[in-house]
Amino acid sequence: MARDWWRGAVTYQVYPRSFQDSGGDGIGDLRGITSRLQYIADLGVDCIWLSPFFTSPMLDMGYDVSDYCNVDPVFGTLADFDRLLASAHGLGLKVIVDQVQSHSSDQHPFFQESRQNRTNAKADWYVWADPKPDGTPPTNWLSVFGGTAWQWDARRKQYYLHNFLSQQPDFNFHNPAVQDWALGNMRFWLDRGLDGFRFDTVNYFFHDQALRDNPADPREKEQAEGNPYGMQYHLYDKNRPENLLWMERIRALLDEYGAASVGEMGESHHAIRMMGEYTAPGRLHQCYSFELMGYDYTPDFFRRKLSEFFEGAPDGWPMWAFSNHDVVRHVSRWAKYGATSDALAKQAAALLLSFEGSVCLWQGEELGQTDTELAFDELTDPQGINFWPEPVGRDNTRTPMVWDGSGYGGFSTARPWLPVKPPQLARNVASQQGVAGSVLEFYRQMLAFRRDSAALRSGRTRFFDLPDPVLGFVRGNGLGCFFNLSAQTVSVAVEGLGDPIGPSLAAKTDGTTLTLGPNGVAFAQIG
Repeated sequence: MARDWWRGAVTYQVYPRSFQDSGGDGIGDLRGITSRLQYIADLGVDCIWLSPFFTSPMLDMGYDVSDYCNVDPVFGTLADFDRLLASAHGLGLKVIVDQVQSHSSDQHPFFQESRQNRTNAKADWYVWADPKPDGTPPTNWLSVFGGTAWQWDARRKQYYLHNFLSQQPDFNFHNPAVQDWALGNMRFWLDRGLDGFRFDTVNYFFHDQALRDNPADPREKEQAEGNPYGMQYHLYDKNRPENLLWMERIRALLDEYGAASVGEMGESHHAIRMMGEYTAPGRLHQCYSFELMGYDYTPDFFRRKLSEFFEGAPDGWPMWAFSNHDVVRHVSRWAKYGATSDALAKQAAALLLSFEGSVCLWQGEELGQTDTELAFDELTDPQGINFWPEPVGRDNTRTPMVWDGSGYGGFSTARPWLPVKPPQLARNVASQQGVAGSVLEFYRQMLAFRRDSAALRSGRTRFFDLPDPVLGFVRGNGLGCFFNLSAQTVSVAVEGLGDPIGPSLAAKTDGTTLTLGPNGVAFAQIG
């Protein structure tokens, strides 16, 4: 494929711990993923994104890395990874892997050395700061997982910064040696043939060296948020201008290999604008944020968000997603907008796969999978535990992939690390594979439609001015895309509309009037 294979591509996110267990220990692994690659290829996607499988204490399920150039034994070996990569390439699939660079595990040898004293070779590799005169932390910065972002260390008599768990100390990227070392880790995987990286928390690398306090969030709030992290405007603990220069160093390395990049924009302010900044020429190839992973499912919302990106960043490139391993699954989030779960799942697939840009699918959404209701004693996610009962943590979306209707859903022969419950068990691959009208078969049809349509892969977007609840736009040279984002039948006037084509749902037209049933979808040429 061309070096710009990523442009308009569809990526399928695989969470290794929850995809397929080959070893009978209840935890998914690399060999298990390899055994299921044909399924992913048959969907019709272009690429798979593997969440972390590196050596880790697993306090944050692999996002606390203690060895960036090895595979944790729970997932297999480097040889298993090499076989997975070769098998994926043999099926025409690209592979990208998470890079969790802004922080490491506190068990990483570099942090173990850094915390010993203020004079060792790694003393300045992490963010250390003296306490205020009264002994309190240096700033008011908060951790995403609750409480202060600073942890006291009695050996150095200083605080260290951790934007997430206290066991996830932040690297000091103001130190050029840290940057060089991080690039070396990337080379290790690129030299093995990897096609690129997804960069975790891509706006978190640099902190304000003057250690200024964050101001309060200027947006009015009716009530305090469940997580107080959202009560600050994060000007100084992340989103620093130095981040953009670091993106340019990353891009220069990736260009040597013809590899691609995806950035995760973890920000609640100006996220769409920042996606554009981070994907400007010479920076990341594409970037996604959590803007489309909330509870708004209205025409105005989607028009505003897509228009905001392309008007503000004509040379940038977005990746759009409705769900991933960090949020409630969209069929659960948007349930009130659906006539049925299946109708909503199909419409969401058609909508997402019609957007200009690249697309990422979260494992299981092609089955119309819903979030799992978990009891407190079933949780493993520190975020979910710390903020119980809400905001809901991340375990609910991370439960195992369901392959069939057996006890553990074909995921494992042993009790899985998270439970497979009856509502999720009912949405399995075996019961939908080859079944006309199933969510899985609709995803396959829609993916094929996108793959074969130059308009959907690369055409520009022009929105129609249509009344709610209908969202309509033209892609490329006249492909009309229309969506009834409600559970009631609606009709709208559209001039020059041809008959519905492709994977349209509950749609009919007489040439001037388009009628869409509940969660209806229509694709048609505009004359």
